[in-house]
Amino acid sequence: MLAEVKILGLSLVLISICHCYAQSNCNVSTFPVKENFNKTRYLGRWYAMAKKSPDSIFLEDNIYADFAQDDQGFMNATARGRVTLLENWPTCVQMLGKFLETSNPAKFKLKYRGALHYLQSGFDDHWVIDTDYDTFAITYTCRQLNDDETCADSYSLVFSRDPKGIPPGVHGIIRQRQGQICLANKYGRVRHEGLCLV
Repeated sequence: MLAEVKILGLSLVLISICHCYAQSNCNVSTFPVKENFNKTRYLGRWYAMAKKSPDSIFLEDNIYADFAQDDQGFMNATARGRVTLLENWPTCVQMLGKFLETSNPAKFKLKYRGALHYLQSGFDDHWVIDTDYDTFAITYTCRQLNDDETCADSYSLVFSRDPKGIPPGVHGIIRQRQGQICLANKYGRVRHEGLCLV
């Protein structure tokens, strides 16, 4: 009986330690981002393969983004994809974004707006968690922090240079990064049917 009590007590302590560790790991400020991020190599077209959506309206499928650099050196993006408006009206829309640089080259402030007035506009953090520039990229945004510095409302995209998908060799890296930003098993697949392309 005494041994069972000791085992139960030890189990509760371990659960408590694991819970605290998980909570501290989900402090947004501790999330790793791409070291020595190279903006120039990142430019070009990326296709979203998976997404974790925010609480508000978000592009649903056929999502891709074209990244370019303007004359002042700022990175801009035009994203396109489908959303469902008025509950049953799927339509292709366009979002425009400008990336303002911070002291960390992989952490941007993203000023964005919809090309049409009924789409969202905002000013979010936008972090490049990882990329090899040639095959995959994973980005993260936290729109609202909890009091304990975990994220209350976030979104994340897994991008590929190829609309057919990401090479199997980098799937493990992507899963690891998703876990590091506390979004393991939170992503849905993004369908690509050739819609919204220009």
